[in-house]
Amino acid sequence: MHPILIYGANGYTGKLIAAEACRRGLKPVLAGRNRDALDALAEPLKLTRRVFELGDSAEIDRNLDGIRIVLNCAGPFSRTCRPLLEACLRNQVHYLDITGEIDVFSLCHQNHKRAQHEGVVVFPGTGFDVVPTDCLAAMLKHRMPDASHLVLAFEAAGGPSPGTARTSVAGLAKGGRARIDGEVVEVPLAWKSRSFIREDGSERSAVSIPWGDVYTAFVSTGIPNIETYMSMPAKTIANLARLRHLRGVRAWAPVQNFRQGKAAQTAGPDEQRRQVSGCQVWGEVRNASGKQASLSLITPNGYSLTVSASLGIVEHLLANKPAGGYYTPSLLMGEDYVLGLPGVRLLP
Repeated sequence: MHPILIYGANGYTGKLIAAEACRRGLKPVLAGRNRDALDALAEPLKLTRRVFELGDSAEIDRNLDGIRIVLNCAGPFSRTCRPLLEACLRNQVHYLDITGEIDVFSLCHQNHKRAQHEGVVVFPGTGFDVVPTDCLAAMLKHRMPDASHLVLAFEAAGGPSPGTARTSVAGLAKGGRARIDGEVVEVPLAWKSRSFIREDGSERSAVSIPWGDVYTAFVSTGIPNIETYMSMPAKTIANLARLRHLRGVRAWAPVQNFRQGKAAQTAGPDEQRRQVSGCQVWGEVRNASGKQASLSLITPNGYSLTVSASLGIVEHLLANKPAGGYYTPSLLMGEDYVLGLPGVRLLP
């Protein structure tokens, strides 16, 4: 029996996870659609590979034989989650992925009762999306149990991988999202902007984006009003705001195809850049009387955190037998999980 199958192992993040999994002695099965790319990755690591696409449920089932955990690293997850999740539920295999897509979190959550019945852990978002922000949200809820509003934000340096770039392009067509009075609602692209204070005391502008915590932080905390932000230059924020009037154009297939093609040319940060580029994560809550509390985290590069966070969760599942169902990071691993990951620290 093999403990873990990494689907999309030949992608940017999949390669990083596969290499670290080997270093930890986990010996994953590498899987995906590209035989040549998987062979090139599996041979030096001395790992087994399985080549299959996701259009045939019987073929997926055959390739999950002997697997205990699937870690899906193949985005956009709006395309890959459903067939892999269904197969995992049919075969009593735990499903993990590194998504940040709100609709994918919703799909997984809709299968909570089925996952409970099958004894399957369904846990999307095991990486930078959304481990640090979810844990921070849970810490703030612990400090202010009656919080009615939550704001989460992050600044991520180092540049995107091809998969992240493609997912971001697809998300542009949908505009923004926020949680208002307990419901996920559509809002304009670049709906709100504000600033956050960096560790060095400088101010950084940020804009609202449809980050996964709009969905997951509500599941973790029950806080009914949630906004999520990403820091970026004021000029970029202004450009995004202008795009809000072009939603039909953004969604037009030729425009999406052009942008997806450009995104696919993104190489992703190399090892040196990952080592020198970190992230800061902010969280704020307030209650109905206006009382506020805030916390901030410093983390390593988002891809480095995705590797350590995802494999830490894999190792937890291999060592324990949690009840089946849908989980967020803080619900399965606890609010302090992120603080135990390499390079993470809570600012005073």
